[in-house]
Amino acid sequence: MNLQLTDKVIIVTGGAKGIGEGIVKVLAAEGAIPVIVGRSAEDNLKVVHEIEATGGKAFQVVAELTDPKASETAVNAVVAQYGRIDGLVNNAGVNDGVGLEDGTYEGFISSLHKNVVHYYMMAHYALPELKKSKGAILNITSKTADTGQGHTSGYAASNGGRNALTREWAVELLKYGIRVNAIVVAECWTPLYENWIKTLPDPEARLQEIESKIPLGNRMTTAEELANTTAFLLSPMSSHTTGQLIHVDGGYVHLDRALARA
Repeated sequence: MNLQLTDKVIIVTGGAKGIGEGIVKVLAAEGAIPVIVGRSAEDNLKVVHEIEATGGKAFQVVAELTDPKASETAVNAVVAQYGRIDGLVNNAGVNDGVGLEDGTYEGFISSLHKNVVHYYMMAHYALPELKKSKGAILNITSKTADTGQGHTSGYAASNGGRNALTREWAVELLKYGIRVNAIVVAECWTPLYENWIKTLPDPEARLQEIESKIPLGNRMTTAEELANTTAFLLSPMSSHTTGQLIHVDGGYVHLDRALARA
């Protein structure tokens, strides 16, 4: 299927690692021009050079998105380079473990800035160009908003906000023909996930326990699987899909856990 993404300029925040890197590489393979917005020039350029080495196109902008002003600067840099924006993938964030019992006001607010404030700021500043292109917005969110996780109030609240903003923006932007959707991630193998599981006693046994509860295939979702759905939702091939929270999770959130043990 031709997703009709050739030369479409699509911003991907946190596009240098993990899920974001997977999205950037799939978009490039589809002929789009992904623009990585991330805090490390070294990490950003590594992915850009890998894409260019395979004949693709990509660009990068260094930005610390916890600074609200950085979103405007990043969007302006993309417009200066290409004169357009055709899509935005809000992806950057971190499950930072700011809980209720042991958390603080400062930690909670910091978590919101890491995980949801820049979703709003990036969309706000990209909107004038998205109006011109009738582009699309895709928000990456987490199951924590649906299931809870414990000891991560900031991250869970942020993901609840991401989900709500997806539907709110879908309504507000109907008149411009801008579609807004979200992909809800459950258990996906990324460098951050690997680092986390290594902090647990007997990481291998814990990983096997988690995978046993994922109904479809008893395995983690891959970044490429999330990226494939992202590319489709950004493309004209999903032209009548908006305001949707799509779980790409092997049935982890909604299917009976007994199925995984059958």
